[in-house]
Amino acid sequence: FQNLPDWPYAPNYIDDLPGYEGHRVHYVDEGPKSDAPVFLCLHGEPSWAFLYRKMIPVFLAAGARVIAPDFLGFGRSDKPVEDAAYTFHFHRNMLKAFFERMDIHDVCLVCQDWGGLLGLTIPMDYPDRFTRLLVMNTG
Repeated sequence: FQNLPDWPYAPNYIDDLPGYEGHRVHYVDEGPKSDAPVFLCLHGEPSWAFLYRKMIPVFLAAGARVIAPDFLGFGRSDKPVEDAAYTFHFHRNMLKAFFERMDIHDVCLVCQDWGGLLGLTIPMDYPDRFTRLLVMNTG
């Protein structure tokens, strides 16, 4: 993960999400932390937040905050050893715990591939926090 092209973003980690204690979840968090729209960028499989390296600067230039987590098992996040851990609910519940921890509002969900399958379920649980959807190549 050293010297990646178009990737100047410092890593951030959370390792105490409820139900996921001890698993480090990596995420990018750039831009203003308050009073700005938030672009929540969810990658697909087999990629990670690096997928959004060309979009993050555009969102930041518009004055927005950008948050791009790596799902567990991808990118800079921890990789659980047991294959049985990698279920839809494992990833969705981690995403919900992450979303709750970040406590973000005025969110534009940006999702691609698996990021859409998982991410498009989240606005139903938090309809007052989402204002827009940017859906790309997902099922």
